Amino acid sequence: MRVRKFNGKTAGEALRKVKEELGPDALILSNRPVAGGVEITALASEDAVVLNQPQPVEKSAPQAERSEVADIIDEIRTMRSMLEAQLAGFAWGDMAMRDPVKASAIKKMLSAGFSPKLSRQISDKMSPLKDEKAATEWIKTALARHLQVANPESDIIDRGGVFALVGPTGVGKTTTTAKLAARCVVRHGASKLALVTTDSYRIGAYEQLRIYGRILGVPVHSVKDAADLRLILHELSDKHLVLIDTIGMSQRDQKVIEQAAMLSRSDANVERILLLNATSSGETLEDVVRAYHGRDLAGCILTKVDEAINIGSALDVIMRNKLMLHFIANGQRVPEDLHTANARYLMDRAFRSVKENSPYALEEVEFPLVMTGGIGA
Repeated sequence: MRVRKFNGKTAGEALRKVKEELGPDALILSNRPVAGGVEITALASEDAVVLNQPQPVEKSAPQAERSEVADIIDEIRTMRSMLEAQLAGFAWGDMAMRDPVKASAIKKMLSAGFSPKLSRQISDKMSPLKDEKAATEWIKTALARHLQVANPESDIIDRGGVFALVGPTGVGKTTTTAKLAARCVVRHGASKLALVTTDSYRIGAYEQLRIYGRILGVPVHSVKDAADLRLILHELSDKHLVLIDTIGMSQRDQKVIEQAAMLSRSDANVERILLLNATSSGETLEDVVRAYHGRDLAGCILTKVDEAINIGSALDVIMRNKLMLHFIANGQRVPEDLHTANARYLMDRAFRSVKENSPYALEEVEFPLVMTGGIGA
């Protein structure tokens, strides 16, 4: 076992050295003040892995011995959690004392729904600023630069192609398809557009899209499988824009992979647009993006913005996964409630939603725990 000692001027600096040298899974054994700063004793990550194994002793060892080892491991884990929480408190307190403006900006980001990971990345680049207002403006500007938004002068409607709207059930795929279709008809005419649905399971979904199609003067084609889709898309190859409304399914459903495979086998260069529900939690949206990822994923549309109290989590997921944000949808009206994405507006909207009296608002003592993964990080 390799037990190492690390020194730093502050607890945060010493902790960073531990993670850089021994990895994020290093086991913190102790910390103490020394001349010029803080000393942390830690165990190498590979040794910590051995200790974390359920049975680090031979199976032939007596039950009492195995039980005793298990108790020791549980104690070490508890000590580790306590020490890391203590060190996090030291590091946060040290930073808040040295740069209270920066600490305040981080708290606003966390309260707005942005993840500790992104909050750290953005705040680490912040130069000392004179007041909280200036820091908040700097943060919003920096976040807006990180958010990739489509050029409104060359969006998917003007660019044309074949686009499949995908995402979980209830995210608004059929309504968003109708909104995009209406925009295309206004700009290019009904003859340049075709609508396709793969949602043959729900009669209501097909009927809804068919009604929109009738209003717009555009026929709606229904397909059941990859062969059907290949045939229909070949027939529609002269269209400027083809929109495919797909069946909604949970990101945990194995059929998500099958759906992606069906679209890729169509021989029509189908690009997928992922619809993300702004009312969902960051963890859920992260899971959705992970399930629907792929080279043919051309970006996303953020829906139900009008229903979301907090959109910081959704924007955070979009930024960290480097997704192109094409549109935002904020209502059921067709086509009015679909807008090109404006990065600065979205950041202003995210920070306006912060409510200090919310039951989800963090107390001062909880911020260091969140920043180091102790609470919902």
